[in-house]
Amino acid sequence: MRVLVTGAGGYVGAAVVAALGARGHEPVAMAYGDATRIPPGVQVRPADLRDPPSLARAVAGVDAVCHLAGLTRARESWARPLDYFAVNVGGTVELLRAMADAHVDRLVFASTGAIYGSPERQPMAEELPDAAPHPYASSKVAAEAVLTWEAARRHLPVAALRLFNAAGGADPDQTRIIPRVLSAAAGRTDAFGVNGDGSAVRDYLHVDDAADAFVAALAHPPTPGTVRRYNIGSGVGTSIAEVIAAAERVTGRAVPLRHQPPADEPQRLVCDPSRAVAELGWKPSRSGLETILRDAWAALDE
Repeated sequence: MRVLVTGAGGYVGAAVVAALGARGHEPVAMAYGDATRIPPGVQVRPADLRDPPSLARAVAGVDAVCHLAGLTRARESWARPLDYFAVNVGGTVELLRAMADAHVDRLVFASTGAIYGSPERQPMAEELPDAAPHPYASSKVAAEAVLTWEAARRHLPVAALRLFNAAGGADPDQTRIIPRVLSAAAGRTDAFGVNGDGSAVRDYLHVDDAADAFVAALAHPPTPGTVRRYNIGSGVGTSIAEVIAAAERVTGRAVPLRHQPPADEPQRLVCDPSRAVAELGWKPSRSGLETILRDAWAALDE
């Protein structure tokens, strides 16, 4: 299958391109800006979600789309809500128009587990109501709504993958916890800031497991005319203190710490990925914490 990957120059997007190629598909990489992470030999089609002519060129001749392009930083979205809705919602609308014109009828959409907010029920299953806590998550809720109506109109099968905390490998985003911990261990930053006692728990997913979920969703499309939502996470909760301790074991170095007052943040955010495991034949096989850290540490030295 020839598959267009939007956002192919990004951290998860490049992993999806690699996973598609490894499974015998022909990935086509749509990139806006930096394309250095895209594996060699893959066709690159420069395009902007807000530019219909370039989108038309990007979707020409493909069989399916994995849509990962967009703005993704929750904290930044508070200062740039209009940009987040323009790109994540408006850009998805333009992509759907281009797909309709090109008669492309299969889509896997990168959404976010942040949509659930901070529910009391843990681990979080797809039946929970949406409670987006910031503009980024709200833009994904709105994009999923657009997909729901367009799927019904065009009788499309759409899988929406609600991703949790992708990690491992060469993650360039120093706003994420694991890159920050390892940068502190490597001496590239002075110290890692710990809020309170470090007991906040999160769900970490190896980026290659995240990429495999897109391949699995293409192989197991939902009923045409519907959007099927899947939690894509490890299903394992890990505290910040546990991340620090594991990083010290993996690197053989102490992680310098800077203790800070407790932050106003959820105490526990862990997903239930059982729907994806059962329906997509997918499992997070590389998402053990030390595997994630070893891969990220090795990439830091490259």
